[in-house]
Amino acid sequence: MAVRVSLAIILAIAVFPAQAVDFKKDIQPLLKNKCSRCHSGHEAKGEFSINTRNTMLKAAKPGNSAGSLLFQLIASKDPDERMPSKGEPLTPKQIALIKTWIDEGLAWPRGYSFAEWRKAPLAPRVVKLPSVKNGLKNPVDRFLQSYFDKKGVKQKKPVDDRTFLRRAYLDLIGLPPTPEQYRSFAEDKDLAKYEKVVDTLLANDEHYMQHWISFWNDAFRNSYTRQYHGGNKYRLTNWLKASLKANKPYDQFAHELLSPNSGEQAAFIDGIKWRGTVNSSQVVEMQAAQNVAQVFLGLNLKCASCHDSFINDWTLDQSYAFASVFANAPMEKHRCDKPTGNKVAAAFVYPELGKVDPKASRKMRLNQLADLMTKKENGRFSRVIINRIWASFFGRGLVEPVDEMDNHPWNSDLLDWLARDFAANGHDLKHTMGILTTSQAYRLPTVEPVPNQKAEDFTFKGPLTKRLRAEQLLDGLAQLGEAAAPPAKRPAFQRHGLRNLDRLMRILGRPKRDQVATSRDNRPTTLQALELSNGDIMHKVVQNVGAKWASSKRTSDQLIEDLFQNAFLRKPTQDEKMAAAGLLGEKPSAANVADLVWVLVLQPEFQLLY
Repeated sequence: MAVRVSLAIILAIAVFPAQAVDFKKDIQPLLKNKCSRCHSGHEAKGEFSINTRNTMLKAAKPGNSAGSLLFQLIASKDPDERMPSKGEPLTPKQIALIKTWIDEGLAWPRGYSFAEWRKAPLAPRVVKLPSVKNGLKNPVDRFLQSYFDKKGVKQKKPVDDRTFLRRAYLDLIGLPPTPEQYRSFAEDKDLAKYEKVVDTLLANDEHYMQHWISFWNDAFRNSYTRQYHGGNKYRLTNWLKASLKANKPYDQFAHELLSPNSGEQAAFIDGIKWRGTVNSSQVVEMQAAQNVAQVFLGLNLKCASCHDSFINDWTLDQSYAFASVFANAPMEKHRCDKPTGNKVAAAFVYPELGKVDPKASRKMRLNQLADLMTKKENGRFSRVIINRIWASFFGRGLVEPVDEMDNHPWNSDLLDWLARDFAANGHDLKHTMGILTTSQAYRLPTVEPVPNQKAEDFTFKGPLTKRLRAEQLLDGLAQLGEAAAPPAKRPAFQRHGLRNLDRLMRILGRPKRDQVATSRDNRPTTLQALELSNGDIMHKVVQNVGAKWASSKRTSDQLIEDLFQNAFLRKPTQDEKMAAAGLLGEKPSAANVADLVWVLVLQPEFQLLY
């Protein structure tokens, strides 16, 4: 069969030059949309199946797109030969992607198949806690010993006290430790001092709330500058503050949000209305379904709100059924913004857990939803939040991405044990945080993250190096300014997690919260570097800190010593002392002190968690 490739396609390939393609982002949705209906599953047409890489090899030659029948057919200008035979042909850009994918070697995730999509088991799984090995009693370490042995990972020695303490303080309460706190910890010879300091940090309800409220504000789209939540921008904030201070059990926390009994509790469900109807596929009720599924189930329904999903098995009918739970009446299904005339009755996304009565009132349906979400048989509910907390501390989830919980965990026994233990201990988030941060795994040296690393290529060797979040960085800078005064005279300052979003925080990664954000990008950007080194807001903050230290009447040597201790919990080296002294001069001015502060704050030692 002579397959003719049109001049238009050749030109298109020139317009869209070869560049690295990502299977999950670029190829998987394309094959699912254009090929899977006829060439996947158990009865593929034309004796050709895209189910696995091996079956693809029948029509695709890795490294040789020109000799691949797959490329020839999708690029053919003959309508009788061109594939797909029905529907719209591939666009020139899509054809260029397939060509590049073949030429790059036909990359394919290990174990992936179009035949069926993996769905993680719902039921909580009973996992036996491994026996103690090498004297490590923490449950996390007991699971990881066999994991490290299997992967051939040689464990490194735990980090020093200074590194651990800074890591624990910033992860648990969002503030760095003071020199006094570090000195007390370093001088403590008790082997249980790691557990003691974690217990102390978690018992500080005020600081815990002020730090973790940013985590939940991101997830619930709770902004202080827009009235996203039912006309009162403080309703949800007040409820979150009280809930976090009280360490409210997570199942109760979720139940109150999904089936509210008060105005403050109703702010989450009501707040979805602020955005209004974007289009026929993004009505308020569908946005509610997407938000709830993402936050509490780690489930992405955005694709399936317009059509059957190309990235998983979720269908348009399932999405509309879940959206109808939040509606006053059964919703009419729209496919790609076009009405179908069919109404869809309310149903939970996992009907095996129970039913939502489509004839019940909306209030009753929300209560039924909350019951199903938090029932003990729904192991996914606990796994999702445990995975998010793990990712917060270790830089990467047990399952990645954190909103795609049907993906394989890199250690399913560890995830299932932690989730079951969490539920058995009253859904106490602080209980699980304590387990994670007192493990030796948490005290391992950090590992540099590998950009865009696929789950099947990841091996856990320790926490990933993390950039401080916007709030952590600016709170640390504010605390550095207050440290100019004696401890007894240091005033409290408003934490940045409780402040309105400004330009500096936005550039440093705090989201606008017009969408659900369950994670933040940890990668540095050029704009961040420019803003931190030249930005107006940063300039004012640093000048203010410098003025406080300059007015403290310290000598140049005292300023250098104290600033290094407060910024880095250590003395300056001789070279650092000489460089800082040259910057300050014999009679340090406020401007010179501010310059030194700026230099210190720009150091990786201040901005990163090692």
